[in-house]
Amino acid sequence: MSTSLSGSTVLITGANGGLGVQFVTQALARGAAKVYASARTPRLWDDPRVVPLALDVTDEASVAAAAELAGDVTIVVNNAGIPGSGALVTESLAEVRRVFDTNFFGALAVAQKFAPVLARNGGGALLDVHSVLSWIGLAGTYSASKAAFWSATNSLRIELAPQGTQVVGLHLGYTDTPMTAGIDAPMNDPADVVRAAYDGLEAGELEVLADELSASVKAGLAGPIGALYPQFASVS
Repeated sequence: MSTSLSGSTVLITGANGGLGVQFVTQALARGAAKVYASARTPRLWDDPRVVPLALDVTDEASVAAAAELAGDVTIVVNNAGIPGSGALVTESLAEVRRVFDTNFFGALAVAQKFAPVLARNGGGALLDVHSVLSWIGLAGTYSASKAAFWSATNSLRIELAPQGTQVVGLHLGYTDTPMTAGIDAPMNDPADVVRAAYDGLEAGELEVLADELSASVKAGLAGPIGALYPQFASVS
């Protein structure tokens, strides 16, 4: 199962900045016929193929309205996300819920509302943007929200296969976007991450590891706990 961007109609959540802009511009470069660039307050674009679309993933009614307006979509990029690095043991439950509302429940709402749209349009694809922190709990609330989203993607892949929908999970390490501003760490170029994501989508892949860090951490899941958490290296 693979999906071509040529001639496609793509909807991208969180399209205003960071990875979102690259998802829009590279979809067009690969021949997409139309791109719905969505955000709570969508920006203007200078390409007639781009349709700004108001979409708040934390508002189920907003997601449903977007699915009605964008009934010709064949590829959905579930990109919207927010930071949240508070420790789970000290973070308020209200803040934990706020992060999960976007990173998990919002992404799931998009998948639920657009799954029937994709089915009507031949199956298409759902591309979910995760993180290396889906697999390693170094960022507290954020890691937990991305781990939940990764698990949901795996279930969605099984559930949507009968309708012919390709479900792709994208994992990446720190990437130079507004979300990572102020973090002192090596950064991926967003253009490289999106290129890897679309290459994988068009090649029929189900999971894309966009950098060496993601590949290393994914491989480490099969090893002892100390492979990922040096502070527990002596624990067997």
